[in-house]
Amino acid sequence: MLKRKIDSYLELFYERTNKALLVTGARQTGKSFSIRQYGKTHYENFVEINFVDQPDAAEVMKGAKNSQDILVRLSLLTDTPLVAGKTLVFFDEVQECPEIVTAIKFLVEEGSYRYILSGSLLGVELKDLRSEPVGYMDVKEMYPLDMEEFFRAMGISDQVMDSLQKAYEQQQPVDEYVHKKMMELFRLYLIVGGMPAAVQKYLDTRNLQDVMAEQQAIIRLYRRDIAKYDRKHKLYIDEIFDMIPSELNAKNKRFILKNLNENLKFSRYENSFLWLKDAGVALPTYNVEEPVAPLKLSRSRNLFKLFQSDIGLLACQYAEGIQLRIINDEKGINFGSIYENAVAQELQAHGFELYYFNSKKQGELDFVIEKGGRALPIEVKSGKDYQRHNALTGVMSNSDYAIPRALVFCNDNVSISGNIVYLPVYLITCLKKESIGDVIYDIDLKGLSEA
Repeated sequence: MLKRKIDSYLELFYERTNKALLVTGARQTGKSFSIRQYGKTHYENFVEINFVDQPDAAEVMKGAKNSQDILVRLSLLTDTPLVAGKTLVFFDEVQECPEIVTAIKFLVEEGSYRYILSGSLLGVELKDLRSEPVGYMDVKEMYPLDMEEFFRAMGISDQVMDSLQKAYEQQQPVDEYVHKKMMELFRLYLIVGGMPAAVQKYLDTRNLQDVMAEQQAIIRLYRRDIAKYDRKHKLYIDEIFDMIPSELNAKNKRFILKNLNENLKFSRYENSFLWLKDAGVALPTYNVEEPVAPLKLSRSRNLFKLFQSDIGLLACQYAEGIQLRIINDEKGINFGSIYENAVAQELQAHGFELYYFNSKKQGELDFVIEKGGRALPIEVKSGKDYQRHNALTGVMSNSDYAIPRALVFCNDNVSISGNIVYLPVYLITCLKKESIGDVIYDIDLKGLSEA
């Protein structure tokens, strides 16, 4: 069984709050499996209502007038006893019954049971909700396995992961044997990716052809979703989805609209790009005019790169044979776009907004993120000349930007040159947002309040 980070998140969430939780994300990222595992191990009674497998359930719920009405109808849909204080109710595929999301406020207020919801394409579907239960429900997005989850699934121990975190934080080289093996695992991750079905298939068979078959099935599922949920724009969406690999291989890696149709403006295609983003299928990375925090203020709306949501699916979309060439670490091909996609996926999973910087005068930085209130430039290099980066050198020497450090992720071990840190690409898993934790603040009102 794959261990996911959301497992501990669910435990902590339901210990700390009485609210409901909505788990969103692309299809096949393991949402339902993780929720079932949590519900069955932490509650005496676990009730699952799937609005796709039980289409009648959506009709039953639509007519409910209040929380008591919903609970009566819920009892008709399950044979599991509904015991107050000991039952977790799981509404799955809620995009098929958005009314239940609206009604969750009243169920939480009623208080007899705990609730968790899940579904896909929610960024698309939930825009049509009449009202969102603010204050009664939190939202957690789930992604494919990130690198740390993948490494642990492959058997990497806590001790090794701790040593990698220490090497990252102290900017010290990783043990050479460990470095070599981690690079092999990283290349395997580029092929298998983080979709749970693909990872599990690899663990069960070690057969990359079987892994590809799982990935191709997921891509077919995505195409069916495109046809089902956006019939009006499905041709545009399908075409954009197909072009992600080739556009990432282009020199500037960003989408050029004339490659789609030179007579159409961005506004015509914008909804299609947003559909892919909201469905969790693609990761747009927007250009910023300056690498200065806050980055959102200088974001360009119509200049962006588009990455695949899962690196394994991207490799599967490339020409046959690339998997073996990646495993063998062939020097004759450019892995730049594949490395960049893996880094984009990892940054997204760690909660960073994705940006890049490009100017005619200074050139392009692969990524710029915000960390600790400052801009942090990131370059990703798949070749030997990773210390050649004119754009990065220019940006770091520009006093107007006042950037204290930059990271270059490459194939070699840890080294430092001035304010640029070179790190093996697998250490991207150690780059995380600061955890603020609880902030307790109390004012002494002695002398001002009533005795």
